[in-house]
Amino acid sequence: MRILAVEDDERLVRLLQRGLGEEGHIVDACTTTADALEQGQMIAYDVILLDWMLPDGDGLSLLRSWRDRGVDTPVLMLTARGTVGERVLGLRTGADDYLVKPFDFDELLARIEVLVRRRAGAIASSRVGDVTLDQRRRALVRGAEEVALTPREFALCELLFRNAGDVVTRSQLLAGVWGPNFDGEPNILDVYVGYLRGKLQRLGAGAPTIRAQRGVGFRLLAGRAS
Repeated sequence: MRILAVEDDERLVRLLQRGLGEEGHIVDACTTTADALEQGQMIAYDVILLDWMLPDGDGLSLLRSWRDRGVDTPVLMLTARGTVGERVLGLRTGADDYLVKPFDFDELLARIEVLVRRRAGAIASSRVGDVTLDQRRRALVRGAEEVALTPREFALCELLFRNAGDVVTRSQLLAGVWGPNFDGEPNILDVYVGYLRGKLQRLGAGAPTIRAQRGVGFRLLAGRAS
């Protein structure tokens, strides 16, 4: 899984990265609401771990902004606030679960796994035109045709499907697929867009197409029915 930890306690972030990393997961970290707002919106995280109190604001306001912008990533609140009223407020604002600090790591891991299973059952696919991006099979499906995607292709495709019709900038795509600290060759994005275009073409005439906006990024457009 790919997890975002919005937490200003550096020691806790290191513990989360080490512990969840040992379970095979990737943990990105943000320490402020300003940094987390765009990152949580543009990167397809499996789960977000969100602290209630942050240096430049509060986690509830950040969560409300995400939900208003259509971010449906499961959010697990991590906070020392433990009263019933505060837990209810967090859940009503849009949190999916709540864990009071200090917490047991095994319980944290179990709660993350439950949130991911719940989301997988609720959102199994997304659709542009008559082509479905199947989350479970990690494939593009059109009628009886199915084209498998590699993990990088799937991550890129998911971002484009999520923002279909809108331009997604190169920096947003690079951060979303290769991570916010990517420092490799920027043309790797063009290579993978080429791979994805080829796989969309294999679905036949009228499948969605990826258009480049020179110097800005790419957008996915629904094809015309064949």
